[in-house]
Amino acid sequence: MKNIVVLVSGSGSNLQAFIDACGNNIPNARIAAVISNKSDAYGLQRALNAGINVHCLSAVGYESREQYDEALATLIDIHQPDVIILAGFMRILSESFVLRYQGKMLNIHPSLLPKYTGLHTHQRAIDAGDKEHGTSVHFVTPELDGGPVILQAKVPIFDNDSAEEVASRVQAQEHVIYPMVVNWLVEERLIMQDGKAVLDGNTLGQSGLETE
Repeated sequence: MKNIVVLVSGSGSNLQAFIDACGNNIPNARIAAVISNKSDAYGLQRALNAGINVHCLSAVGYESREQYDEALATLIDIHQPDVIILAGFMRILSESFVLRYQGKMLNIHPSLLPKYTGLHTHQRAIDAGDKEHGTSVHFVTPELDGGPVILQAKVPIFDNDSAEEVASRVQAQEHVIYPMVVNWLVEERLIMQDGKAVLDGNTLGQSGLETE
């Protein structure tokens, strides 16, 4: 049984998708711990409701990002993680932290990477006149939202859509594809090799795979 550690900062809707998937769509893994940098993150309550270990590690009192990340890594390593999931963890991670876990740390970003790294992706897609938008699961590397993409899901953007309406469509897809990718990593079908995502021995392109 593989150990998963999930990092959250907010409501934890993707965390809930993993809680629901473990034992079903991810049969060979358990969530060993959920860690947040925010004491009021609802994701912590979701974990407690599921009987999962929780930790809150505030950045207050740490003089640098590197000091905080070292403390975070110490906390993570207690749980001997095989996979680390960023599920709305709203901190930029230091290079040393990322390299420590590179190849087993995943993130999901609400755009069709490499488009729209950073924040406010839904409104930026609307403002650009895009007809489709989506979400991307990728390996975490020191470059923000720049790691190799594994799987993307697309959603339409309709005339007069609000950012909230687009976000709702995107989030529904996130809850499907993120557990799927984590299961590939758990089953050792997915690896990061030479800066690329490799699934079942096949090197994926810049945009990874797309869901049907």
